[in-house]
Amino acid sequence: MSETFLNIADIFFVVFHSVLVLFNLFAWIWRPLRKWHLWTIGLTLGSWVVLGYWYGWGYCPLTDWHWDILREKGVKNLPNSYISYLLQRLLGLHLPDQTVDILTVGTTLTALVASIWINFWRKN
Repeated sequence: MSETFLNIADIFFVVFHSVLVLFNLFAWIWRPLRKWHLWTIGLTLGSWVVLGYWYGWGYCPLTDWHWDILREKGVKNLPNSYISYLLQRLLGLHLPDQTVDILTVGTTLTALVASIWINFWRKN
């Protein structure tokens, strides 16, 4: 693959995956996005658990595809967690893997509970 394609694909994945993470965390707040949020967070957790059964818990195909691009670019020693990667790449933060995993699962489950509550039990 050409260097130009790899650079464009790398930027695409950083932007798209970052937007998806933010959407999964916060889209339940805005009424027009609440149903979409429930779907995307459900698909995300489904990937982590269902696909994770075969590929490793927390599996995300977007991460897998991005890692392929980065390896093709010669990047080595990629972290297990895409959130760790984003924190390192975008903010220069190097947190322990367990800390990132706990924060990732905790904030995702909090967003899921908020989404379920606001979509099904809250009186609008």
